[in-house]
Formats: sequence, C-alpha cells, structure tokens
Amino acid sequence: MGTRSKRSERCPHCRLHTRLCICSAIPRHNLATRLILVMHHREWAKPTATGPLALATLSNSELRIQGHQEQPLNLQDLDTAHRRTLLLYPGEEARILSSSLLAEDPRPVNLVVPDGNWRQAARMGRRLPGLEHATMVRLPEGPKTGWGVRKENHPEGLATFEAIARALGIIDSIEVQQSLEELFQLMVARTLEARG
Repeated sequence: MGTRSKRSERCPHCRLHTRLCICSAIPRHNLATRLILVMHHREWAKPTATGPLALATLSNSELRIQGHQEQPLNLQDLDTAHRRTLLLYPGEEARILSSSLLAEDPRPVNLVVPDGNWRQAARMGRRLPGLEHATMVRLPEGPKTGWGVRKENHPEGLATFEAIARALGIIDSIEVQQSLEELFQLMVARTLEARG
C-alpha cells in the first residue's frame, strides 16, 4: 500500500511528484530521427529512469519493453531500405557518432537506445535480437553527467536522457540538444528538491 500511495503522488507523464510536475515545460520536437527506447520491464517502473521523459519530447519515438518471456522482443522490423539503424552502445568497440559517420549513409536514422546503467545497457546492446544490421555507435567525450541521482561506476556514464540529447545534437541539431538539456536540468533540480 505504501508503494501504491507513493506512485499515486507522481505525475504519470514526467514521473515527478505532482507538486513538482514539469509537464508544462516539456518541448515537442518532430524530427526525422526516430527514437526507439528499449527498457527492461523492471526498469520501466523506476521513477529515476530518465529515458521515458525523452519519449514525451519526441513525437517520432517509441518504447520497446524487454524481459517478458511471453512477449519476446525482436527489432527486426527496423531493418528497412529507407532508414539506417544506429545502436547507442557504451563500449570501445563502437564507432564514435560523428557528422562524418552520418555522411556515409544519408538515410534518416533509427536511434536505438538501451535504457539502464552502463552495465545493463552494454549487456542489452549485445543481446538485443534483430539488430544484426545496426551500426553500434558511442558518444564522443563530453561533460560529466549532471544527474547524480543514481550511482554510476563509470565516470563517462550518462543518464539515458542526457545520452539521447547529445546524440540528437549530432544527428539533428545543437538547438534540439540544448532544448532537451534545459528540460533535463529542470528535471534534476525538481528531483533534488523532492529529496530535500
């Protein structure tokens, strides 16, 4: 009953406590890039998961849930002639996401982003079915995370929302990145306020 009452006090969209809701500040972006956020079903329930907020900002986005045995995940439908698929992957073997990499293939992008901590995202990225055609990419070095709500053992680790914002800054525009980062900063401030 305690868990249920805590959840009922949160906005179902931004997941913050209702008195700190940021829904009115959420920008809407209609991009050619299609975001596919992949989350484990256990991760989806956590209010500290930042990936779902990205879905609210990007009209061309969708959520895929992993970990249900009765509904196994398969991403083979992303393999189409009119789009290229990039898998955001936190590993040294992935290519750095850059304008030169994008210039190799001018098709619009399916950006697949595993949501979880560094270890979870790396494991998920290696095991996601149907992504044999995808190019694994990682972000170039940048500022450290501004999240700090969850412990991250990798100094280069980012919140999922931050990673999406930086990726879209390279794929689409710096203006989109800045817009998302402003929302993220507001989310961090309200989250810390809720924690006192």
